[in-house]
Amino acid sequence: MERASADPRSPFATPFQLAQRAAALSSDKKSADIVILDLRELSSVTDFFVICSGRSDIQVRAICDHVTQELKAEGVVPLATEGVERGRWALLDFGDVVVHVFQEGVRRVFDLERLWLQAPRWTYESGSVIETAPV
Repeated sequence: MERASADPRSPFATPFQLAQRAAALSSDKKSADIVILDLRELSSVTDFFVICSGRSDIQVRAICDHVTQELKAEGVVPLATEGVERGRWALLDFGDVVVHVFQEGVRRVFDLERLWLQAPRWTYESGSVIETAPV
């Protein structure tokens, strides 16, 4: 099965740039613990995960709505979304980049960072992307 790719007319030159933009947009709504995982060598499903946390279902929905609306305004539309209405674990699938927005407790249960332990990763803090060693 071939994975979906982002729209070739995307304003982002690389999937990593799109992942960084999604991380920045999630930060606009005060998401916590923003991590970008590079899955290019580990998965045929997507290139990058952006993982972040919200403190409540309302905040999770606000983060998702903001990321989706801003990227849509920039010419990038999600291929699919899941879980936004419930606000516990939401997924925004942009093809080459998948954004996961969790409530903090739910994130600890599923622990995607541990599941993808071998993935190179970056943290997003105060407008900067910082490469970190896998856990």
